Amino acid sequence: MSRETYEETCREKPSQKRFGPAKCFTLLGLCAVLALYGYVLSGFHIVTRVKYELTGSEETWENAAVMEGYASTVEEYYYDHLPEELHEAYREIYVHLMRYEDSGDFFSAVSSEEFWQVYYAVLADHPEIFWTDTSARVEESALTGTVMTYQLDVTVEPEDRDAMREELEAAADACISQISSDATDYEKIKAVYEYVIDTTEYDVNSEDSQNIQSALLYHSSVCAGYSRAFQYILHRMGLFCTYITGTIVDGGDHGWNMVRIAETEMSGETLAGVPETDASENYYYVDVTWGDPVFAGNMDDYDTESTISYNYLCCTEMDLFKTHVPDDSIELPECTSDAYDYYKLNGFYYESFDRETIYQALMESVQAQDTRIMMKFGSEEAYLEAQSALFEGDLLDEPGQYLMRLNGVTSWNYRYHTDDNFYLITIYWN
Repeated sequence: MSRETYEETCREKPSQKRFGPAKCFTLLGLCAVLALYGYVLSGFHIVTRVKYELTGSEETWENAAVMEGYASTVEEYYYDHLPEELHEAYREIYVHLMRYEDSGDFFSAVSSEEFWQVYYAVLADHPEIFWTDTSARVEESALTGTVMTYQLDVTVEPEDRDAMREELEAAADACISQISSDATDYEKIKAVYEYVIDTTEYDVNSEDSQNIQSALLYHSSVCAGYSRAFQYILHRMGLFCTYITGTIVDGGDHGWNMVRIAETEMSGETLAGVPETDASENYYYVDVTWGDPVFAGNMDDYDTESTISYNYLCCTEMDLFKTHVPDDSIELPECTSDAYDYYKLNGFYYESFDRETIYQALMESVQAQDTRIMMKFGSEEAYLEAQSALFEGDLLDEPGQYLMRLNGVTSWNYRYHTDDNFYLITIYWN
């Protein structure tokens, strides 16, 4: 889903004919004053707008959010990276949404293009706003070019939202309750990644697929639903997570996530050789959708019982950007640390190809009666060497003989999958 899906601007030229002669005469003086501000009278509460022009500011909407119990409890990445002059409009949209005001006057002085930029930012920061569709309409002043009114398209009616909010909170808490209170941030992220994948089917015809209820309540969604549900659960756990949009190389629009983890954290311990005082927080990409084996893009060369792919759990931009292209809707930090690479953490990573090392790994995997062995290599050269030794040479011969003896059979047909983007080889023993 790209930002452009929101940009459906409806402009209507104002006309004094709506007021009639008597009203035009009565309001003539006021019109002259308001014209200095570039505001059109049609369809607006004049007293409210004048009062806002005299006293309104970003603080007005920030105070409204606090006073009305809508103060944000999550880190708003998009808000923090918007130009400061758009902060007022961001908070105004947020307050309108939280009040369930799906249409009305808009007071912050922004163009329609800026409105869409801010509206997108609010939805990207707040997956708990689950009742909006991906389109809306705004009316601009023909004189000033600023937005005067808005009309949002919604998928859940106001009277049904509170009940659905309770359902969504319960669904998220069902996931959270399965995670140990002693889990590290990485372990929490991994658990939520697995939960969303295990409980959601990828279906382009899913109901309300751009919002969290598609994944958490209906258990059927597309990338937006997967990613927003993942973000929503992590937010409820107090973890940073934001929503990223872009495209797939040679494909269409797509959405995924970015998380942040302290480098010194690993299974409750500090990373070897990294003093606590030198701890730093790094960003990582997560694509829950592409971790789901049911997702069409991950089914090539896999059998129908394929398990979760961990390629897209806390991966680097070097890995992800081979297939994913983020849009320019927001500035992104570097995601270059591989400290939480799944394969490194679990002993499946080999910086270079060493025949004896890989041989021992194969034999140990057969002896342990694993269903498969995964091997990720640190370079394309090592990856290609391993492929040649395994599938063109004789490196699999002895592990295969050993497997047949253990199973009391005289033949063995192995299957394997290779991933050129991640330099990953998976061999299925059964």
